[in-house]
Amino acid sequence: MAMGSYERINYALRPAKSIERKMMVEALRKLAPFGAVSAYRYIGFGSTYFSDFVLVHKALGISNMISIEQDVENQDRFAFNRPYRCIAIEFGSSNEVLPTLPWNVRTIGWLDYDGPLDASVLADARFFVATARAGSVFIVSVNAEPDRKAGGADAEIAKYRLDKLKERVGDPKVPDDVLGKQLAKWGTAAVYRRILSNEIETTLVERNGALESGSKLRFKPLFHFRYADNAKMLTVGGLLFDEGQEVLVNSCNFEKLDFIRTNGEPYLIEAPNLTYREIRHLDRQLPCSAVADLDAPGVPSDDIRKYSDVYRYFPTFAETEI
Repeated sequence: MAMGSYERINYALRPAKSIERKMMVEALRKLAPFGAVSAYRYIGFGSTYFSDFVLVHKALGISNMISIEQDVENQDRFAFNRPYRCIAIEFGSSNEVLPTLPWNVRTIGWLDYDGPLDASVLADARFFVATARAGSVFIVSVNAEPDRKAGGADAEIAKYRLDKLKERVGDPKVPDDVLGKQLAKWGTAAVYRRILSNEIETTLVERNGALESGSKLRFKPLFHFRYADNAKMLTVGGLLFDEGQEVLVNSCNFEKLDFIRTNGEPYLIEAPNLTYREIRHLDRQLPCSAVADLDAPGVPSDDIRKYSDVYRYFPTFAETEI
């Protein structure tokens, strides 16, 4: 059996990922107009670290939590590492598990895949958007590294990347205007986002077909993160609501958070490498209206800017024994 990603990567020690987690939790607090956030259900992929589950439970008070784990051969290890008894672990693929769950409760679903966008991810997106109750939040993270091909001319590599994408998601899912040369660097993430957005909108059209005007469901984009602790990663997500809840959506005031993205522009999370002393020195000067006024001896100005953008969410890792 292939090694699980949790055996290669400590998901608790990825700074940009940690920043993303904290940003999303701050945004999710704003769901209060839809009802107590603590009454939501949270569905995710906890892995053996359960980092997002710990944060969601502590910060939002959510106790109805389901972790989907496809590594059925290591059930004892996942059960041993479960941090709270309120976390139910369901073993199997997300395609298998999601349809077996009840969907009469507002749900925050963060499906944080370690692989690229493929047909399985799109199937989960279709199911969630077609089934979840209004007021639910759907979030997807995928690996957005461009496909690699050893050797070959640029045109050959571009064709390889486009062919691989069509093979994974299905040819009809790739927009006709997408070219292989667009899949270099962050271009893969941009195309992935388009495909996911199209899947969500197509599913909504189908779901709304039998609904009367005024009760049709809509999807408000909230998250469009890019970061690279190691591999390039993409996270997109938003709020599912019906047209009659427009007032509730507006009262959430998501746009007051500067990392919220309701259009196609991404928010790039960049975590600079700073010493603890540099972090403390900068913290004493923050918040500040002009980044140019910040000072840290010897620290590049670009790293100071990056830190000032995310300092409220910046993790501090230290070696300790518990």
